[in-house]
Amino acid sequence: MKPYALKHLPLWITLLACGLLLVHGPIGQLDRYHEFADQSQWLGVPHAADVLSNLGFAFVALWGLFALWPQRRHPALAAGWPGYRLFLVGLLLTAVGSSFYHLAPDNARLVWDRLPIALACAGLLAAVGAETRAGAHGARRAFWLMLCAVASVGWWRYTDLHGAGDLRPYLLLQGLPIILIPVWQAIHRAPRADRLWFGAALLLYVFAKYAELHDHQLLLVLGWISGHTLKHLLATAATALIVGRLAQRLQNRSAAGGPVFAGRAAGAV
Repeated sequence: MKPYALKHLPLWITLLACGLLLVHGPIGQLDRYHEFADQSQWLGVPHAADVLSNLGFAFVALWGLFALWPQRRHPALAAGWPGYRLFLVGLLLTAVGSSFYHLAPDNARLVWDRLPIALACAGLLAAVGAETRAGAHGARRAFWLMLCAVASVGWWRYTDLHGAGDLRPYLLLQGLPIILIPVWQAIHRAPRADRLWFGAALLLYVFAKYAELHDHQLLLVLGWISGHTLKHLLATAATALIVGRLAQRLQNRSAAGGPVFAGRAAGAV
């Protein structure tokens, strides 16, 4: 593939995904979505495993904010910081919103679960997109993707209140990081460690989505943990890998110097 076409591959992937979802038509929520397998109680907390497993998101978010915020202007972090900040804030809000939802699951509470997840996905897209592109405006990109995240959940809720909830924008925002981040990193020759750590994190998130879709089946097979609780733990591990890599990147950059991305001058995508 010619370099010019390669640079624009992420744009074409995004447009193709949007086109396919448009042709597909509305995607509704799964039937009996709120009937989770976890029925445990602990200290009066209903659905305790699904609720308390969200604490991991808070721990990772606080770790990231305390470890990275003082170094936000560091050359190894500055370009992507507006997006990573949105990612970490979204992660912290996910711990609150998802816990609130799982205490008494319904569509009204689900808004406060999905909204911070969408913000975290938007932040990750903004961060990696900015730091792998020369001259990218990280703060502007993070702002517009934040608005897209809010709109994606708002669209689902609006269509839900009118009888047929449509999840397409929300699912698009969740799916794009899994595809675009490896593509961006490959095109712009991100360090091998970034590709490995981020790749492992994205793979864990794919496993988390699989566990979510097999909530009851996994509880039957494993006997001690439901698929949705496992989803929370796998997603927490994925976010921990990302924060861990960013912290490692700061240490390596301080010790060795040099650019974060060898291909930062490749141009805009």
